[in-house]
Amino acid sequence: MHEDDSTVQEEHVHTEHEHNGHDSEDHGGGHGHHGHGGHEDMVEDFKKRFFISLILTLPILAISPMIQHFLGVDWRFANDMYVLFALSSIVFFYGGWPFLVGGIAELKDKAPGMMTLIALAITIAYSYSTVVVFGWDGNQLYWELATLVTIMLLGHWIEMRSIMGASNALEQLVKLMPNEAHRLDDNKQVEDVPLSEIRNKDWVLVKPGEKIPVDGVIVEGRSTVDESMLTGESIPIEKEDGDAVIGGSVNKEGSLVVEVEKTGEDSYLSQVITMVKEAQESKSRTQDLTNRAAKWLFYLALAAGFATLFAWLALGYAFDVAIERMVTVMVITCPHALGLAAPLVVAVSTSISAKQGLLIRNRADFEGARNLNAVVFDKTGTLTKGEFGVTDIIASEGYSEEQVLQLAAAIEQNSEHPIATGIVQSAKERNLTIGKVTDFESITGKGIQGQVDGMKVNAVSPGYIKGENLAYDESVFNSLSEEGKTVVFVLADDKLAGMIALADMVRDTAKQAVAALKEKGIHSIMLTGDNQKVANWVAAQLGIEEVYAEVLPDDKANQIKKIKDKGWRVAMTGDGVNDAPALATADLGIAIGAGTDVAMETADVVLVKSNPNDVVALIDLSKKTYRKMVQNLWWATGYNIFAIPLAAGVLAPWGIIVSPAVGAVFMSLSTVIVAINAKLLKA
Repeated sequence: MHEDDSTVQEEHVHTEHEHNGHDSEDHGGGHGHHGHGGHEDMVEDFKKRFFISLILTLPILAISPMIQHFLGVDWRFANDMYVLFALSSIVFFYGGWPFLVGGIAELKDKAPGMMTLIALAITIAYSYSTVVVFGWDGNQLYWELATLVTIMLLGHWIEMRSIMGASNALEQLVKLMPNEAHRLDDNKQVEDVPLSEIRNKDWVLVKPGEKIPVDGVIVEGRSTVDESMLTGESIPIEKEDGDAVIGGSVNKEGSLVVEVEKTGEDSYLSQVITMVKEAQESKSRTQDLTNRAAKWLFYLALAAGFATLFAWLALGYAFDVAIERMVTVMVITCPHALGLAAPLVVAVSTSISAKQGLLIRNRADFEGARNLNAVVFDKTGTLTKGEFGVTDIIASEGYSEEQVLQLAAAIEQNSEHPIATGIVQSAKERNLTIGKVTDFESITGKGIQGQVDGMKVNAVSPGYIKGENLAYDESVFNSLSEEGKTVVFVLADDKLAGMIALADMVRDTAKQAVAALKEKGIHSIMLTGDNQKVANWVAAQLGIEEVYAEVLPDDKANQIKKIKDKGWRVAMTGDGVNDAPALATADLGIAIGAGTDVAMETADVVLVKSNPNDVVALIDLSKKTYRKMVQNLWWATGYNIFAIPLAAGVLAPWGIIVSPAVGAVFMSLSTVIVAINAKLLKA
């Protein structure tokens, strides 16, 4: 689809068209984002542990003397503390198991983090409460343990489910594939076989209205194909011999015979699904920051806890009072909200981007998009449609522009050349009647001719005109050629009826994208292998001031390096094999979804809808995602800044002591705020 050589075709040769995130960190109990089925099982496991813990927490709250005192009731009964111990033990060992296992795993890796913090808090609360029940002086803290475990499980369940939801948004694409295909055997007989039996180079028949079962090339037939579910292209696309088709798209009207090129994991749909998995598994820099914060909070919890214990003992308080202070500090330091701060935002932003047709393959580079200084665009297929359209019609005396286009469209309708397609399409867009052609023939290397309504009509190249010594307006022709346009001469009964200029049509969305980037203070730069004249003409239409033309594929990456040497953060947007090195070199590689597999494999983000405007949407989403993450990190850690000194008892001389109960409420509130704030992220 993507040629970066010159689109100026001096010889308009008409022959019958030759068919040429977050990291899979183990959140205890295996809370990593691995296989789809495994992830689903883990979501169910956390859900089950949460509900069982919640059910057990209700009687624990009712039996706890501190809660009864708070409510002003007395529901005490014989041996109630032993019942409390039994219920709390189930919550600790069953509900808290993923955190205990995760904490041990983190300590083995010498990387204490979120799980270690949670495990520390619940172990201290359980151990302290158990010794109180069996004879130690003090207040047991089973109800804090139970609420802590239940809230942690709820948080993890929400996190995993939302990540699951983001993944499902695209994994639904699997369902687009039919289960069977109509394979043609060597005798062209049709046999229905399961999709798994289809091999490369097999021929399959696709009937009208059916889904195309494989990625391949049409070898027989002509039809329109609806690719909207895959590429976001709303208008069905005309397809004929030699055109590529994507598995999962819908064949609208004609029967097609398709030669299989890609099956199974190589198919477009499978690649899309793989990209989603990569998006979820690619580690986020902000997530790293969160894990580092958890590690330091673990050390802080230990230091603050023991400092509190020794301080209270030094002030002459009883050991049980000092221990209670220490436990309160440990419980308050447990920052479950911090654990949710980044993953929840990542989950929501992945889901939003999937719905917008942005496939994020590398979360870290996506997050860096907020700091971009320049976006480099490839020209053909990215800023332009990669297809010819009529830009100018110069009619000779006695003819109107419409008549010239009508004659050209009539003669060109039998040709499959891209220039012919552009002329016919332009006539259709103007609702012109296209006459019938007879005695059609091609003049090798020169053009085509035929009879239209009893008139001999030719569509020929400049070479033919010069060879026949026909007069034409050379200054107009030269100025059109200067702009890199291809000029077709239309003759009627061997006299010049007019000239039609064509060029690779600029995408309207590209104009909007360049204007929007300019408003944000981001430079738009064009980088193309095409000739300077064509590049300048396209750039002038788009308002791009910086143009690098006639750049060889291996030189594109060097050009990106030069721009980066200015100290700029650079994104590269392209769709071809020759863009791959530049995509890999840029700070953010953006592939156009209609492009080549190589480009998509190299890119950090893929624009499924092939719309340059999505580059702007991508930058906006990156900024909003980062802003939400920072907000959440502040919400998650901000309460620690205030609560730890209070829990340690700095205000005790004034009679203000924060109980473990209040500590737990602080922590819960922080978690709820973080979850709600993440959900408020909008596209």
